[in-house]
Amino acid sequence: MKLATSLLTCLVIASPAWAQSDKSANSETRNTRPDPPMMGRHLAKGQANAGGNAGASPNLIYHNGGIMTQGAIVRAIFWGSSWTAANAKVGGVDSFYSGAGQTNYLGTNTEYTQTGGQHVGTTVSYSGHYIDTTAAPKRGPRTSAILNEVCQVLQQHGEAPVANGYYPVYVDTKRGNAGYCAWHSWSSCGGVPVQFAFFFNLDGDPGCDPGDDGQVTKHSQGLAAIGNVSGHELSEALTDPRGAGWYDSSGAENSDKCAWTFGHDYVAFNNGSFWKVQGNWSNAAYTAGHGYTDVDGGSVTRGCIDDPNQK
Repeated sequence: MKLATSLLTCLVIASPAWAQSDKSANSETRNTRPDPPMMGRHLAKGQANAGGNAGASPNLIYHNGGIMTQGAIVRAIFWGSSWTAANAKVGGVDSFYSGAGQTNYLGTNTEYTQTGGQHVGTTVSYSGHYIDTTAAPKRGPRTSAILNEVCQVLQQHGEAPVANGYYPVYVDTKRGNAGYCAWHSWSSCGGVPVQFAFFFNLDGDPGCDPGDDGQVTKHSQGLAAIGNVSGHELSEALTDPRGAGWYDSSGAENSDKCAWTFGHDYVAFNNGSFWKVQGNWSNAAYTAGHGYTDVDGGSVTRGCIDDPNQK
């Protein structure tokens, strides 16, 4: 409880005015407030990414709010009638979050601090997953629908939300003509602030495919795609959990700025798994003229790193 209370204190700093209202567009408060913001959308290939305003520095700017200094407690939710415990992607997501904590990959985020000097944390405590076999939305849902799913599933399982909780929701719905693969957001369950995210079923989806051939990672195309976007949204939730953390002059967060660029063919996690995951933006790397060469496109991407040693 002390951990959650401490993080709650840092997360509510400078939160947007609508977040402090007693009105909300979720079931807790009778649908009277706009939906939570859709942040950090991982746009599909070919969609325009924000890259900063013309003439402005491309670096991320601190907006005087909270970051996740103590890392995240993660509980995944799989929503849709086709999910089963035997599904390989369910086990793959379990492996992703079980191994992501305290890795070089998440170490790319630690240069970002909040008021008081605390750095973004790299700890990921994975609590496992829940499966909800009711029908998921047939197309890209509103953020309030995913928030309600998180709150309801936790309540059904008798689990209290925690302030440093991150709740990724994986649906079995295909992306269709939506221009994004995933997003993250924040609100509250029972008065407790939570971070949550949404992910489409990306099987056979070339617009959200990182191009992992599976020879090293041993992942299917669908799992590889989920892994890449999961890294994107987790990194953004850590550095900008509640809309007042780190993003550039056009609103692009650290992972947005490096979408679909890769520093290595794969990155190692601490449970022995390997993942093809895009890098994250580093102000320090950009300022020093460092960053990786995109292994797929051959272009030099200064400022993007997937290992803190690249700064």
